[in-house]
Amino acid sequence: MRARLTAAAVCLALALGVSACETRPTDPDNVAAAFVAALAAHDMPAAAALTDDPGPAAADLPRIVDGLGPARLATHVGQSRADSFRYTADWDLGAGRTWTYRVEVPLVRTPDGARVHWSPAVVHPALVPGEALELRGIGAARTRVLDATGLPLMAETTVTVVRLDPAAAATSAPATADALAPLRLDITADGLQDAARRAGTDAVTVVALRDDDYARVADALKAVPGITVSPQSRLLAVPGLDSPVLTPALADATQGARGWQVALVDGQDRFVRQLAGQAPGPADDVALTLDRRRQVAAQRAVATVTAPAALVALQPSTGAVLAVAQNDAADASGPVALSGLYPPGSTFKTVTAVAALQAKAVTVDTVLPCPGSENILGRQIPNDDQFDLGNVPLHTAYAQSCNTTFARVGSGLPRDALPHGAAELGLGSDWDVPGITTVTGTVPEPQSDAEQVEDSIGQGRVVASPFGMALVAATVAAGHVPTPQLIVGRPGVAKSPPPPPLPGDVRDDLATMMRETVTSGSAKRLRTLPGVSGKTGTAQFGDGRSAHGWFIGTTTDDLAFAVLVVGAGSSTPAVGVAAAFLGEPG
Repeated sequence: MRARLTAAAVCLALALGVSACETRPTDPDNVAAAFVAALAAHDMPAAAALTDDPGPAAADLPRIVDGLGPARLATHVGQSRADSFRYTADWDLGAGRTWTYRVEVPLVRTPDGARVHWSPAVVHPALVPGEALELRGIGAARTRVLDATGLPLMAETTVTVVRLDPAAAATSAPATADALAPLRLDITADGLQDAARRAGTDAVTVVALRDDDYARVADALKAVPGITVSPQSRLLAVPGLDSPVLTPALADATQGARGWQVALVDGQDRFVRQLAGQAPGPADDVALTLDRRRQVAAQRAVATVTAPAALVALQPSTGAVLAVAQNDAADASGPVALSGLYPPGSTFKTVTAVAALQAKAVTVDTVLPCPGSENILGRQIPNDDQFDLGNVPLHTAYAQSCNTTFARVGSGLPRDALPHGAAELGLGSDWDVPGITTVTGTVPEPQSDAEQVEDSIGQGRVVASPFGMALVAATVAAGHVPTPQLIVGRPGVAKSPPPPPLPGDVRDDLATMMRETVTSGSAKRLRTLPGVSGKTGTAQFGDGRSAHGWFIGTTTDDLAFAVLVVGAGSSTPAVGVAAAFLGEPG
């Protein structure tokens, strides 16, 4: 029979400590109910206060269960006696994993009434002092990750794991960092010593090295006291390949085949035995839409600049993600390519053009002024180096990236025109894409005339990710927003209703203007490459003295892409990355 939680027990379970209630439960039934309620609420101070040894209990309880991660516990009190009670623990470990067991908890009489007799066994009967619970994944066996043509992207690889005894860190950390310097300058003596202090008595995992890399530093490492090495098999990107999408895509694609275990581990995190779990099921090869040739080209392209750089390439006809690459500087900020949000600068003129053409405010041949600088509704808008084209058609203003023209055009549109134009190009609406987390950008409705002027040239409150701008380019090429996909057979799902296709004349006008940008406009460095169209972008940020560089592009062989170089100062470095990606001769 389930015990009824009394008012005192409920108060205790919800409090951050027992002091929040005027009285503590003292009779066995109430102590039992309050103790398991505190465990279920993960209120370890309250649970510890109900034991006969609160200090050690408060120290041990979090350590015992923290290895289970954000698991949820439901507890049900069963038989209760003066000297003990039983409860059932139902753990929800996430992803459909559950674990249920029963515990017999001893009670003792103290001057304060009944108390739980503390030992780790009150959490699980197999626990002894010093041990803890840990949820571990078991990888699916025999998995390969292949690109769309069947070429391997990831494969089982033997690596050498280098570990450092924390007791030796004070003297061995500098020598370890020196030994690894030919491979990893980011591994420092100070960093190793900090890791050793956090590890306590546990060995510090320093690095995992492929065979070729380990051979370069093996002799130097063997001479360092406290260093141990051991071989392991891991699923890694094939040599020369790297992308922020590989590991999350593999985890998503093999989720159903992966096994799991609740492990009993000792004080050094060593496996003692399994308490619950499920063996991994058979796993098929994982096929991704990535094109290995494009991916390698993208990696090499972003590596040509030292500033943080990212490139995303899509196939307009299918929405397939063909390449996602970041250089080391961008990696330090996370998955910039997929979800980093930055002002898109003049690449956003593509959106302003769609909004203006749809509103019939202009045509591509409408002649408009392009002064070097102009005050538009209270905002002083300059062109780059204040170039002045005089009066030119809209398509020329787009190709030459005339800020004053597009700020003036955008300022005359309805308030909702820019958000609607962005949505028609796939920007501002997001997707659930299996294998990756993406954010396209945000295009809010301007709140003032001045803000609308800024938004029209990709400043103001408008932000976009490289993924979002690649989707814009792909939409121009396809005539509609393509459905992004990374894992073959699992297309993304739109989080909002998809927009209608672009009107044919609008799509053709955009394609014409993007082609002119390359043949005679701000991206003419690329004009020797066949079938390339695009749009450059420079986006100021901070105090206005720094700027990001952008380029979005398409090719006639079913390719769309976006390049971002953070803090580049102009679009020139982004155009250079695009040239390297597309294989510019020389």
